Amino acid sequence: MNLLFILDPLAGLKPYKDSSVAMMRALAKRGHAIYACEIGELAVSGDEAKSEASATARKIAVFDDNARWYGEDAATRMPLTAFDIVMMRKDPPFDMEYVYATYALEFAERAGVRVFNQPQSVRDFNEKMAILRFPQFIAPTLVTRQPATLQAFIDEHGDAILKPLDGMGGASVFRVRADDPNRNAIIEALNGFGARSVMAQRFIPAIRDGDKRVLILGGKVVPFALARIPKPGETRGNLAAGGSGVAMPLTEREREIAEALAGPLWELGLLIVGLDVIGGFLTEVNVTSPTCFAEIAEQTGFNVAGLLADRLEEIVAEK
Repeated sequence: MNLLFILDPLAGLKPYKDSSVAMMRALAKRGHAIYACEIGELAVSGDEAKSEASATARKIAVFDDNARWYGEDAATRMPLTAFDIVMMRKDPPFDMEYVYATYALEFAERAGVRVFNQPQSVRDFNEKMAILRFPQFIAPTLVTRQPATLQAFIDEHGDAILKPLDGMGGASVFRVRADDPNRNAIIEALNGFGARSVMAQRFIPAIRDGDKRVLILGGKVVPFALARIPKPGETRGNLAAGGSGVAMPLTEREREIAEALAGPLWELGLLIVGLDVIGGFLTEVNVTSPTCFAEIAEQTGFNVAGLLADRLEEIVAEK
């Protein structure tokens, strides 16, 4: 297979823990050709004959040595139809440039290229609001631009988590109690006096046991989760916020949630999904660039990237 990975700059990736690097290593070991580009290197051109998506891409060699994990050939302009699979692995923010890239990738889809995660589904699945599609698995949740409605939610539940809809890595996530003297200021900062939508969720005390990342790959549930456990005095388990990652087998409830979502998400072309589960409640559905492959593999021996490679090979064989 020829695979194109759309990534952040290669030099900035951390190979010892980056999930995209783990994927590329697993695929390269099977003899597949790996190419890379950045989101700004996509283009769409058209004339009276056709419209075509392309990328300024470079073929890369992938090594196990974390000190020098890749080598690259000179970049060249290539049509996306030169690839069997295009993997969109650009990290958020999910801004308008990201949206424009999904439009470009849809031209490749129309030409028969398999693009993951599917561009339209990525646009449709805000990673916070998507949980409201599965209300049977969530704690009380609200999304609104109205400050008074946020205030009423906090009063009703007494203890809540507030967060923006476009954040990642735990950025700008606040725990707000009903008696918090800063609650007005927090709502103003997040909500901009009614200018921005905010998600509120009832606080789940089980966060002390970790914010569990549950991976689904092509409709297959990975049997281990990574519990991201908050550091002392913190309510966010995100690794980017200082949490520690501990891999452990899925609980019965976590498997129930993952199995229920696996089929519907795969039908939407969402190959790689990272569910966030706290205390048996679904809190996010991550579809842009889900991580935790390396941590789960290192601690359990389960080859997460190998499972993904299996699924990609099966997908191409089915074409």
